[in-house]
Amino acid sequence: MYIEDLKFSLWADFIERDYLDKEFKELINAGTINGATSNPAIFKNAILTSKAYITQLESLSDLSAKEKYEAVAIFDIQKAADILKPLFDKGDDGYVSIEVDPYLCNDAEGTVAEGKRLFKTIDRANVMIKVPATEAGYKAMEALVSEGIPVNATLIFKKSQAIACAKAFDAGVEKFGSKVDTVISIFVSRVDRAIDAQLESKGVATALSGIYNSAEIYEEIESMKVLGCRALFASTGVKGDGLPAHYYIEKLLAYNSVNTAPIDTIHAYVENGGKEKALPISKELINEHFDAVYEAGIDLEAVLDKQIADGLESFKDAFQEILEAL
Repeated sequence: MYIEDLKFSLWADFIERDYLDKEFKELINAGTINGATSNPAIFKNAILTSKAYITQLESLSDLSAKEKYEAVAIFDIQKAADILKPLFDKGDDGYVSIEVDPYLCNDAEGTVAEGKRLFKTIDRANVMIKVPATEAGYKAMEALVSEGIPVNATLIFKKSQAIACAKAFDAGVEKFGSKVDTVISIFVSRVDRAIDAQLESKGVATALSGIYNSAEIYEEIESMKVLGCRALFASTGVKGDGLPAHYYIEKLLAYNSVNTAPIDTIHAYVENGGKEKALPISKELINEHFDAVYEAGIDLEAVLDKQIADGLESFKDAFQEILEAL
């Protein structure tokens, strides 16, 4: 845990085989990170650009493209889970996440089957199965948690999504009969990147919408008090030079939360970031800002809906690129 008093954890939003053998272990040993996340885009970049996978892929020539992908991804997830196991054993997170096939985002039964299969095949207790927050996803989340499988609910942009995830987790825990660790991954910076240019042109403060939207969702998750469930802030890297690299970590420091970030963002935060709690943020301040967003002609609900749709498509595109390359 990076900040013990806040029960605040930093996870690395990155997986790559050579990195796991080197810097990943260094960050853990330094007490900087205590978990990791992955997604199809991360694995696409790793598998298609790193030489570390050549030998294994050559040995898998008789498998289908998806089977090759899974073999490579499962190897890396097992490796990360084994490295994180000492943290997990002492109750200091120690989780790594792997996402189900993004093309199953509207298939509850398919998601449950794949989640159970991946969890069984990986065979590590400290693995979270990552499920997109769709109507089908909520059903799958409840089913997986009801069997004691930790879940990372992903692509949350709206409070309604977070509430549905939390309800699914709560129902799953009740069926299972004891605590199951879960996180609800709130995407932050993509909101600002979607609307800041328009806000700036209207004289409205920028780089706040993602923070305030996430702060409201965090408060909702905390208020529901689901056993084993925490808010996780994702999409916290900064694009361009307009903001400090650690901005979306420092501005979202919150009790009982996780922030998963790119490696460069984590280094920037360790070197330059503050450790004072940033949440909660006053409702008056949040409402004032979103009133200004509305006055600027922005339909925030429509923006958030588009971000959800675009996020699902981007994961599908990354997954398809992997399969085509393999």
